[in-house]
Amino acid sequence: MTQIPVESIRDVRAHFAEVVERADRDDQPTVITRRGKEVAAVVSIQVLRKYQQWEECEINRIIDERMADRSAGVPIEDVMKETLARGE
Repeated sequence: MTQIPVESIRDVRAHFAEVVERADRDDQPTVITRRGKEVAAVVSIQVLRKYQQWEECEINRIIDERMADRSAGVPIEDVMKETLARGE
């Protein structure tokens, strides 16, 4: 696995177009930090769309799993919280 570049928001501002181009052309994400804490990432639109698709599939999988066990009676709000809390 390749090392993902990590840059401060200040540094990214100085060459934002290059960071975006790297994500788009080379599929190379960049993690952005603020005061040493990771706060965001620049990724290609394809990566974002894949993540959104995975998230939707995961939510549907959990719903199907819970619906199959009618005795559980778990509210959809709890399913959503559980899914989002996983942060996978």
